[in-house]
Amino acid sequence: MLLGLLLALAASVLFNVAVAIQALDARVLPRELSLRFGLLRRLVRRRRWRIGMLLAVLGWPLHAAALGLAPLTAVQPALAAGLLILLVVAARTLGESVGSREVVAVLLIVAGEAGVAWAAPDRSATHAHGAPLVAALVGLGAVALLPYALRDRTGVRGFAAVASAGVAFALSGFVTKLVSDDLSSGAIFSAWLWADLVGAAAVIGVLSENSAFQTRPASQVAPLVFSAQTVLPVLLAPLVGGEDWSQTPLGGGAVLLALSAVVAGVVLIARSRVVSTLISPHATELVVDAEP
Repeated sequence: MLLGLLLALAASVLFNVAVAIQALDARVLPRELSLRFGLLRRLVRRRRWRIGMLLAVLGWPLHAAALGLAPLTAVQPALAAGLLILLVVAARTLGESVGSREVVAVLLIVAGEAGVAWAAPDRSATHAHGAPLVAALVGLGAVALLPYALRDRTGVRGFAAVASAGVAFALSGFVTKLVSDDLSSGAIFSAWLWADLVGAAAVIGVLSENSAFQTRPASQVAPLVFSAQTVLPVLLAPLVGGEDWSQTPLGGGAVLLALSAVVAGVVLIARSRVVSTLISPHATELVVDAEP
């Protein structure tokens, strides 16, 4: 468990530094590219953005290895610990104003996710099959892709991009658990197929997250994305992830209480003035009008 959490923390550092680096380039590109693959084509030409992408790619094997040693319920929360690093980078490098609200919110998220790790069940190397698993994966995929179907509608791109990124990365994180399970059982071919799905979900997550960076500070986009990609896989763990919460403190109640702290942190950030503008139906126009 300890080694798994340490690997997850190392992955978290790489993921969060990648977020900060990529935000520098995403925010200067035309917003007309939001939620379009043309945005990725423009970004991949930038050396700094490619470095950030490389760091994120290097973090994935650490994430997969962590899931081979510790339960999903513990590993996913550990990935959010690097949000504190993001706050420091955002304040010093991106020139963003990180107020007490954002600091308290991220501390709530990290503390809540630490509680999830404490209350987590033993690792399971199995998962559900058939209709329940398919329904969970298709449901997450549909939510992640929905903003792309609605991207030409006024006001859809802002908050929808954040939600899409969070759900896409949640799908990627959960399927990484399936990769780890099949590797543990020697099912190499099926693990490879699951890894392909991880890659597809990650591409959508990267595009959606970088689209969000075009209008929002990284210090506010990342906590929302990380919370979604933490809470959703944890909730799926006892349903289709093969984990048994019945022997955990309060019969799973402690996990839910810790998750409530995560949700409280997300709500605190969502109620800040800047993020409230993001949720506005005319978010893009408001941000453009605010520029000199």
